[in-house]
Amino acid sequence: ARANLATVLYKQNKPSEAIAELERIEREGRSNDGHASLKAAALGRIGGHEEALALYREILDKRPREPKLWMSFGHILKTVGRTDEAIVAYRRAIDEKPSLGEAYWSLANLKTYRFTEEEIERMRSALSDDGVYRDDRFHLHFALGKAREDAGDAEASFTDYSEANRLRREELDYDPAAIGSLVDRSIATFSPEFFASRKDFGCPSDAPIFIVGLPRAGSTLVEQILASHPLVEGTTELPDIPIMARRLGGRKSRAEDSAYPECLADLSRKECRTLGEEYLERASIQRVTDKPRFIDKLPNNWAHIGFIKLILPSARIVDARRHPLACGFSNFKQHFARGQAFSYDLSDIGFYYSDYVRLLRHFQAVVPGSVYRVVNESLIDDPEIEIRALLDGIGLPFDPACLSFHENKRAVRTPSAEQVRQPVNASGVDQWRAFERWLAPLKDALGPTLKNWRN
Repeated sequence: ARANLATVLYKQNKPSEAIAELERIEREGRSNDGHASLKAAALGRIGGHEEALALYREILDKRPREPKLWMSFGHILKTVGRTDEAIVAYRRAIDEKPSLGEAYWSLANLKTYRFTEEEIERMRSALSDDGVYRDDRFHLHFALGKAREDAGDAEASFTDYSEANRLRREELDYDPAAIGSLVDRSIATFSPEFFASRKDFGCPSDAPIFIVGLPRAGSTLVEQILASHPLVEGTTELPDIPIMARRLGGRKSRAEDSAYPECLADLSRKECRTLGEEYLERASIQRVTDKPRFIDKLPNNWAHIGFIKLILPSARIVDARRHPLACGFSNFKQHFARGQAFSYDLSDIGFYYSDYVRLLRHFQAVVPGSVYRVVNESLIDDPEIEIRALLDGIGLPFDPACLSFHENKRAVRTPSAEQVRQPVNASGVDQWRAFERWLAPLKDALGPTLKNWRN
């Protein structure tokens, strides 16, 4: 029962509480390899990477034929920048189970890995087997799409990406109109009068720096730059703001309507301050230094800017923005471990991007200067000018370490981990152009946003 409780806590993004339960089992002398594996995964969530690696090694010494253990081991190695070892672990997982699609995708998701002809043939062979599980199948198609894109075969690549997304989209209950409705209601709620009447609300701490936007828009690059500053600690994509927003909304099931964001208008000065302090307390579990500022890089927080400004009015918010076709296609070819249900259909992506731009435009009008925008293409074109402007825009003094961000050895958990360990380059800027002939659904859904996305 205690192990089951630990599993539930882990799935609720409460890794420290899960670890506490697992350690109690250890003290009682009842721990097994399954408990140790769960503890290693939970340690990875809170930055305990070296302890997690030691646990995985210990388990794998006893159970070397477990492909998913090798894959989990590879994930931690990738996070701490030990890429060559991660590749060995992922390949070992494939050797133990040649149809394990997620292991192939993990290799592709390094972004810098190039598949051998033998590996491509093994993926094709696995897909020809009708008995391969659906989860393995869409992972294999995502990985093959990457392999064929790297080989310059855009048509075959897009075919694989499309099939991967079709299979994944069918599993999800996603309604693009729900995001549009949230944006409409947020625009109606967060008026100039709303903020003017609440100037002294919230927790006054200026510690958090939120980086928002769409995934694959360059947010990890911005995070790496800021986390290289001596006053800033990089954490990860923290789930806390959406969790707190869902709690305030009071919705218990999809069939119910949420009271969020309208319910924020009923919060007292004291409640707003308490909520800001709660966020800081929740985020503290990811902090390992005493630096005065820290980063929360959850892209989806763009939908909660009003909530953030209400409970943490001195927090800085950075909008990481990228060309909608480049960003949209990059999402289409990416499989996310969780969340981002909008990303498996080109039309869904276009509507989502437009809603995001619409809400950010509203906040720029209602609370001018409340969000600092970084355009990925501009950052790549002239890094020093853009980095200096970014630091100035969020109230940080310039530090040359920010220009050498690729030398930062911090752990990075996102798909861009390997890319931000290299100097700025333009290799990914125009990758979408080879696929433009198939992007009509994305363009149609974007509508006018395709032309005015910067403004």
